[in-house]
Amino acid sequence: MSKSGKIYLADRAKVDSTKKYTLAEAIELMKSMALRKFDESVDVAVRLGVDPRHADQMVRGAVVLPHGTGKSARVIVFAKGEKEIEARDAGADFVGGDDLAKKITEGWLDFDKAVATPDMMGVVGKLGRVLGPRGLMPNPKLGTVTFDIARAVQDIKAGKIDFRVEKAGIIHAPVGRVSFTGQSIMENIAALIETLVRMKPASSKGNYLRGFTLSSTMGPGIRVDLSSL
Repeated sequence: MSKSGKIYLADRAKVDSTKKYTLAEAIELMKSMALRKFDESVDVAVRLGVDPRHADQMVRGAVVLPHGTGKSARVIVFAKGEKEIEARDAGADFVGGDDLAKKITEGWLDFDKAVATPDMMGVVGKLGRVLGPRGLMPNPKLGTVTFDIARAVQDIKAGKIDFRVEKAGIIHAPVGRVSFTGQSIMENIAALIETLVRMKPASSKGNYLRGFTLSSTMGPGIRVDLSSL
């Protein structure tokens, strides 16, 4: 067994699988086990009382985490004219139109998010096969197809994350880094939970928030008592 595998097993033994920890306890336990040489991501898995097979129960959206994700996102923007200038002033890493699309079709994907003005979707639409499977396609529901380019770029740079419920009714999302203070992680989680609750589908019956697990990149999952969120 590899060294990392042995460390994982040792960490897993520290987590009581029969217990649901308060959020504060879970964060403290997670941080105590995250002793790798890199700053691990802090991730959550939220189980919702929805059936994503029904369109009216699909939960998908975005939230700006108050303390960001700990990673500086590289943002490209499809725009022209004044909106191109606006995008550059807002901090976009690359801005263009047909030239940017050509670069992507030739294999360049060195970015994390793509934003476009509505009038550029004719150009962007042709990139669907490349951007779609990677989750990089601009989408009006996520605020990445908009004429308010400055705000879109600034929000992403500030720590905006996208989320989408998976087949099993679970949403996975990054909420910071292990180096963040416990308070910052808690406030990021609060922002995510508040957004999810606000987006509860009217057709969702029974308990909406059904499970919550916290983990670091290399660490085991820690179940959290929902009443502590």
